[in-house]
Amino acid sequence: MKFKSWLLRSLSGIVYIGIIVGCIFWGPIPFSILAAIFGVLAITEFEKVCEGITENTLPITILDATGIIFLSFGWLGYPLLGWIVVYLCRMILELYLKSDKPIRCLAISLMGQVYIGVPLACMTFMGKYVGLHLILAIFLMIWINDTGAFVVGSLFGKKRLFERISPKKSWEGFFGGLGFNLIAGWLFAIGGGFFWEVKWNVITWLIFATVVTAFSTWGDLVESLMKRSLNIKDSGNIMPGHGGILDRIDSLLLVMPAAFIFLIIYYALFPEYTLLF
Repeated sequence: MKFKSWLLRSLSGIVYIGIIVGCIFWGPIPFSILAAIFGVLAITEFEKVCEGITENTLPITILDATGIIFLSFGWLGYPLLGWIVVYLCRMILELYLKSDKPIRCLAISLMGQVYIGVPLACMTFMGKYVGLHLILAIFLMIWINDTGAFVVGSLFGKKRLFERISPKKSWEGFFGGLGFNLIAGWLFAIGGGFFWEVKWNVITWLIFATVVTAFSTWGDLVESLMKRSLNIKDSGNIMPGHGGILDRIDSLLLVMPAAFIFLIIYYALFPEYTLLF
């Protein structure tokens, strides 16, 4: 039974990775469509576990999902106007829903837009104007961090990283993930210059790897905090052995905005390497 569960988990993970990598190499539009699909699934899971989706709240979920789609295509420019329209409609809609807790409903709705939609907007924007190869590097670093943290944490983990929220995470695991990512960053710098669209030196890649590792860990912890407060294990069950989409993209929901800020600062300091716009 354990082998069957492990096999199912492995196969679903391979399919998940294959879809992401395939869409990255396919181009900005297919990748944005994938981001929109992930976003719609994630916002649906988020609102389901926070408030529940009923006949009365279904219009809210549909409207919020529409906003996520607009944000996923925000790099085209005009979809951002569509998101503003969604925002206005969402605020006005609350007047007619006769909810007992309108502030709570609005807070959940708008938090979902920010928590899920904004990172996806940052991701697709970077993919278009900096290069989808960098997005691939970010995904690889997130996965490498998870692997390194799991391996080192399982073997040597003793000091709890954030026991109140995630009892299994350890400082040893965190530094294991960081170590794996620093090695990956070094390899990206010395061996991947011909592949990556950004031409960074070793120091830049190492700093970037550290940023990804830190915010990947925080992203995982933020979702763990929400799940613990809601007394649930997974956000959904769409991926066998992995939980929901929100469980799979929790790290990148903090990594992508952090990476976006990193790029803005980097290209402000070194304008000769600017690729944005």
